[in-house]
Amino acid sequence: MKALQELVARHKAGTPVGIYSVCSAHPLVIEAALRQAHADGQYALIEATSNQVNQFGGYSGMKPDAFRDYVHEIRTRTELPADRLLLGGDHLGPNCWRAEAAATALARSERLIADYVAAGFRKIHLDCSMACADDPPSLADEVIAARAARLCQVAEASWLGQGGEAPVYVIGTEVPTAGGAREALGALAVTSPQAVTATLAAHRAAWAKHSLSGAWGRVVALVVQPGVEFDNHKVVDFAPARSVQLAQRIQDERGMVYEAHSTDYQTPAALAALVQQHFAILKVGPAVTFALREGLWALADIQAELGGCAGGSLQEVVLAAMRKDPKYWRAYYTDSATQTLELQYSLSDRIRYYWNVPEVRAACAALISDLGARGMPLALLSQYLPGQYAAIRSGQIANEPHEVLLAAVRAVLDGYARACGSATHG
Repeated sequence: MKALQELVARHKAGTPVGIYSVCSAHPLVIEAALRQAHADGQYALIEATSNQVNQFGGYSGMKPDAFRDYVHEIRTRTELPADRLLLGGDHLGPNCWRAEAAATALARSERLIADYVAAGFRKIHLDCSMACADDPPSLADEVIAARAARLCQVAEASWLGQGGEAPVYVIGTEVPTAGGAREALGALAVTSPQAVTATLAAHRAAWAKHSLSGAWGRVVALVVQPGVEFDNHKVVDFAPARSVQLAQRIQDERGMVYEAHSTDYQTPAALAALVQQHFAILKVGPAVTFALREGLWALADIQAELGGCAGGSLQEVVLAAMRKDPKYWRAYYTDSATQTLELQYSLSDRIRYYWNVPEVRAACAALISDLGARGMPLALLSQYLPGQYAAIRSGQIANEPHEVLLAAVRAVLDGYARACGSATHG
């Protein structure tokens, strides 16, 4: 993963550059990200989370090698060169198996890490911050670091057995709630410089104890809380003045920047400010699938204006699938009075877990096929998708449902590309 190390080196040398990481398994989101990278002449960093892709299939149904092949198959349609695609693993550790005893959860985590690295994933976020069934509620830094070092040993062995570029690592425990907060947000505490020092000291000691000095030189980022988050209806925007000391602290660490999680829905100005304050890796997930859902809902509205379709609308099919299997949203949408609204429009975007349900996938394909055959009148595009209407009128995209949806996602990614100093198109 020399490309990422070189980018970090440029950032540490004073050039305010960064890279954004797209965490999604949806084919249209991945295609949009790869097309954006191709247009900008930059690298595309696609990451899978441990609950999305693991040795048991995860909620995507894919093991790490299958996800790798899946992303590369999409890449061939975008003309992005193979060496411009970077694969990463996010929150790799016991997260999926917190209900198990620590020994069991860590054994499964070792297999998870080994499989990711063997499949060619070279950006590895080692996250052992969560307590397992027989742990105390909160883990000490030393315990977290020791477990992460144990997993780093597995990653190094897997890499040496596989060959290729050496993996780079991301560490850190002070992360926003993955996928958005479950409760209404209050004030967020920004990670203190003292906490950074303690985290780094614990991990350095653990790496040294396990004879991982070479691997420590490839730790490129630390995850901390910069004061950004979102819940169902609210976004906490980045306030640069609150994190000045935090930004100064990482300047002392050679070859290391911060990685910011839950940057979804931040303004372009806030994203740029994050990069300026050394959050040189920006993670995005729900915001891009939210944009995709907006595009699909708008296409469904256009279809309804044209006479609808047999078998019910896309919205009806998706809502039925979500209510049939509520495990991905029941902890987030607890108010029955607003549940239907939140199922569709929550910023937490729990709907993203249902796009791969067979009946939902079929309904999406039918919508795209139907509108592709009928054609989409410009007047209706102007009414329901004014941004894409303007792009069609100016000749930037074709008047086709597939291209309209890609444009919806790329409108979000363009803000990230600009913040990272890589967007080249108007």
